[in-house]
Amino acid sequence: MHKTYYPKGVCSTKIDFDIEDNKIHNLVVTNGCNGNLKGIAALVEGQDIKEVEARLKGIKCGFKNTSCPDQIAKALEEVIENQ
Repeated sequence: MHKTYYPKGVCSTKIDFDIEDNKIHNLVVTNGCNGNLKGIAALVEGQDIKEVEARLKGIKCGFKNTSCPDQIAKALEEVIENQ
């Protein structure tokens, strides 16, 4: 299943990923801190969506109430809720 999520309150503008057997694949974040987000994508590749969601949820960026990792968690949360 392919998912596109439009984050709010962060520099990134779009999050795309695939879910197969509750594992995250092909995470691509458009805009934001390119190197950091590519690193996150590499680290979460093949990981369980519930585990990734739990690890990334609540991370803040500077003085913002959210971050790109937190927005990835919100996207995964939508997938989990709709299963």
